[in-house]
Amino acid sequence: MTNITRFFDSPGQSFFLLGPRGTGKSTWLRTRYPDALLLDLLDPETERVYSARPERLRQLIDASSGTKRVIVDEIQRVPSLLPVVHSLIEEKRGLEFILTGSSARKIKRAGVDLLAGRALLRTMHTFMAAELGRAFRLDQALQLGLLPLVVTSHQPAETLRSYVALYVREEVKMEGLVRNIGSFSRFLEAASISHATVLNVSNIARECAVGRNTVEDYLTVIEDLLIAFRFPVFTHRAKRQLAAHPKFFFFDAGVYGSLRPRGPLDKQTEIMGPALEGLVVQHLRAWNAYRGERNGLYYWRTRSGVEVDIVLYGEDGLWAIEVKSARQVHSVDLRALKAFREDYPECKAILLYRGRETLRIDEVLCMPCEAFLVGLTPSGVPPG
Repeated sequence: MTNITRFFDSPGQSFFLLGPRGTGKSTWLRTRYPDALLLDLLDPETERVYSARPERLRQLIDASSGTKRVIVDEIQRVPSLLPVVHSLIEEKRGLEFILTGSSARKIKRAGVDLLAGRALLRTMHTFMAAELGRAFRLDQALQLGLLPLVVTSHQPAETLRSYVALYVREEVKMEGLVRNIGSFSRFLEAASISHATVLNVSNIARECAVGRNTVEDYLTVIEDLLIAFRFPVFTHRAKRQLAAHPKFFFFDAGVYGSLRPRGPLDKQTEIMGPALEGLVVQHLRAWNAYRGERNGLYYWRTRSGVEVDIVLYGEDGLWAIEVKSARQVHSVDLRALKAFREDYPECKAILLYRGRETLRIDEVLCMPCEAFLVGLTPSGVPPG
């Protein structure tokens, strides 16, 4: 499991590589560029030294003759290094910088524009099923997710619990991003119930006993830490009145499951359904990122409540994808896709389910979810 080939590829020039902690950014870089000059800002001493004297980076490079590539790991910890990097890119032609980060907030504050387009923006995601190949197990992915840190661990369940406890909460606490870590922890639990559903900020605020503005701030925090994101409504050439609020997801099915509170009133389908949809979404986000962000990802929901889980629209066409955790396809499962096709007859409609057969029913391709995920690679369009 330690030699898994990733679909991510270098753009061949200086770039930012963003992604949540544990997605394998550092591992990929050290394997791909073993001879690069590495500055690891996760090391407390290194962070302290370069926070005090960012210009030391120039001295380090000047002393390393023949250096062609410099990796600065977790650049958001010392954003004052960005002006120095910009200057070095301008002065030393042929010197390539790779700047990794697991938080967009401090980079935004320092101003990525300081690099004036000299560095591209790329993202790394959790494992895709096709990267794991025969090692991929759908049931395991739903329970533990596909975070490389977890998948490659000897004790994946324990590693996942530690990740949520130590990173998701402690990173926020360490960065001083919120004042009340207890309220933030309650927010994470409440937000997990909103995973793969239309986001209702007021409901989360009531659940956490905090103000609506506080919830909005918390949402911004976890989005900046790249552990959550929102899907907008697909409104292109809209023919009906549509919902206005975005849909909410955590970046990994395992992280969602670890945060999701459970009790005797919670049905397994209420937990596994969102987990399956989120797993499909995290695959499509990775697929789209590794293809060069050619498409937009959306959902579609009418005011009357008819909803298509995922709409993919862009250079690769128009796709409507519905995700069901059932093992049989029923006519009611196709209702939303049929409604979408009435408005967009040119779309390709796919229903993913937990069964074993691939069927075509009323112009809707119904295929096993596992087969879809394993067949999804950046070299082609979605299977089907």
